[in-house]
Amino acid sequence: MTPAAALRALIARPTPPVIPLVMDPLSAKLAEAAGFEGLYLGGGTLGYTMVSTEAALPLPTMCHLATAIRAATPLPMILDGQCGWGDPMHMDYTIRLVEASGLAGIEIEDQLQPKRVHHHVGTEHLVPLDLMVEKIRVAVEARRDADFVIVARTNALRGPGGLDEALRRAEAYRAAGADMLLLLPRTPEDARAVGERVDAPLFYMTGGWDLPGIGMTPSELHDLGYRLIIDAITPFYARFRATRLAYEALAGWQVDPTFGGDFATETGILHDVIGLDRLLEIERRTVER
Repeated sequence: MTPAAALRALIARPTPPVIPLVMDPLSAKLAEAAGFEGLYLGGGTLGYTMVSTEAALPLPTMCHLATAIRAATPLPMILDGQCGWGDPMHMDYTIRLVEASGLAGIEIEDQLQPKRVHHHVGTEHLVPLDLMVEKIRVAVEARRDADFVIVARTNALRGPGGLDEALRRAEAYRAAGADMLLLLPRTPEDARAVGERVDAPLFYMTGGWDLPGIGMTPSELHDLGYRLIIDAITPFYARFRATRLAYEALAGWQVDPTFGGDFATETGILHDVIGLDRLLEIERRTVER
């Protein structure tokens, strides 16, 4: 089964699976070990790790990282494709390169390209609807695997147009060939309104700490049309907080509050995750007979 076909199988389930953010091959292996069956490679968090934002991330950087993750795990992965890295003509190359990197799908948003940093403080710069429609059409035409999933995202719900503009754009993006839609509802009421008024598979994006606050079970979300639940940020903030506290503790000559110095336990888990025994066995059979 191809990665895209595996993702389609997840989307077809009667209960929407939770798909977590991954940031590198090790985090992807940890997600796999925890039992997740799909992955999300986000741009916002990777931009932060570069001490910048996703607005500065080039397409080859994302695809190189995706290839490294795919080498570590076969789980299907969706790429945060930002604005597709350009106009419709650029979108053609973006889809070909993303698909060649082994990714199962891409999320494309309707913001201005080059992307603005203002997005991180709630200011949205939406492109004209017609331009985004053409980008989606080109993306659909460019994919070689018909199972490759194209998620069209609109940020209109956060802007002055509100729900009505978001619904207008969602309808147009679906008509252009998008397989899934992401409207970014911020409240349970918006989530219900979107689900009741959009006739298409929906992509729900949240943070893990917010899941109970949705006020709906996964089955109820499925009844509203949500087919995937994406946590695009919790693992990043968990890593950020743990690393920050570790450095602060070390600078103050204190024991790290997260790790605590239990090397034996954590090293054993780490070696299991990376498959060290398998690598040692290869050496025993070859260079260390």
